[in-house]
Amino acid sequence: MSLGPLHSLALGIIQGLTEFLPISSSAHLILIPRYLGWEDPGLAYDVALHLGTLAGVVIYFWSDLWDMLLDVKAGFHPRPQSNGMAGRQGSLPLLILVATIPGAIAGVLLQHKVETVFRSPALIAIVLILMGALLAMADWLSKQDKTIADLTWGAAFGIGAAQSLALVPGVSRSGITITIALALGLNRREAAKFSFLLSIPIIAGAGILKCKAILHSPEKLALAIGFAGAAVSGIFAIWMLFKIIQTRRYTPFVVYRWVLGAFVLFNLAKFQ
Repeated sequence: MSLGPLHSLALGIIQGLTEFLPISSSAHLILIPRYLGWEDPGLAYDVALHLGTLAGVVIYFWSDLWDMLLDVKAGFHPRPQSNGMAGRQGSLPLLILVATIPGAIAGVLLQHKVETVFRSPALIAIVLILMGALLAMADWLSKQDKTIADLTWGAAFGIGAAQSLALVPGVSRSGITITIALALGLNRREAAKFSFLLSIPIIAGAGILKCKAILHSPEKLALAIGFAGAAVSGIFAIWMLFKIIQTRRYTPFVVYRWVLGAFVLFNLAKFQ
């Protein structure tokens, strides 16, 4: 399918915003074209948009990623860090690696179901509502007295295992990882930060595996526009989330998930 510049930009902005806000990018990229009558733009656009969000998160967390690179170079030995992180300094790259393993395995094993069975609007609506409730519970009940430096290997693996559920549209990769991190006692900012850093290897891996689709696509300009839209809106989404959770809970995102889920269920019932 050939997309115009505005259509490509719209898809990019949607992807960038919903990838990092806990409201499910996959659900929006399925539901919005359905209700607006858009055709599936194809694999090349999907890859370009995800690579755009990858660029956004890398740009936003550049200093943290540089610290992690120095940690790896130093052999994971403790050292002072510019981000002020206390505790087991130098272990963050390994924590990210451990947390990435379950999601990577699940992505390979369940790829077919992700592209077929899991795309049901009814399933997406129910998952949006249920996962919103879990996020609300974790946010309200968590002690929030820990930081990323307090994470154990088991806790990191648990967050990564939960990330596998994001293969189901409506779960939200950022939503489920933030929910579990909150449940483990991380404060709101640290839970979001670990979630965003954890997204980097997953998005990068998926993009690399499917990047041939971009190389063979004739729509290079549209792909570039979608990529740029996803990158810029992704940076804005991360900034906005951190700004909101400085003074508020995740409640606005929970309410949004419930409203969207109810809207989808209402429309399904209306036209049956």
